[in-house]
Amino acid sequence: MIRLRVLEILAQKGRSKYWLYKQMNMSYQNFNRMVNNQTQSIKYTNLALLCEILECRPSDLFDYRPEERG
Repeated sequence: MIRLRVLEILAQKGRSKYWLYKQMNMSYQNFNRMVNNQTQSIKYTNLALLCEILECRPSDLFDYRPEERG
């Protein structure tokens, strides 16, 4: 499973979800889905903007945990 770590990064930087929302210039519904890992895709432009705003690299934004195959 690939998961976006935006909320963790915000906590580390002492910033709020609302602060990021205001910087992103997205609809709240799409923003909320993105940061809560409820979306199947993210635009490259949004990834680049997240990196710029959060001062991080794309690899910092993601957490990967392989799913066990049964």
